[in-house]
Amino acid sequence: MGDKSPKANQKKSGQKNTKTSAVAAKKKSAVVAKQAAGKKK
Repeated sequence: MGDKSPKANQKKSGQKNTKTSAVAAKKKSAVVAKQAAGKKK
């Protein structure tokens, strides 16, 4: 079964946050790249 200790829960939420922020950063960079490509034309 899963570890119910606060430390384990904290670690899990930390991993979740880094994953979502990485996805958000990727999306943002993709949008910036699209805008830059649009300006070049």
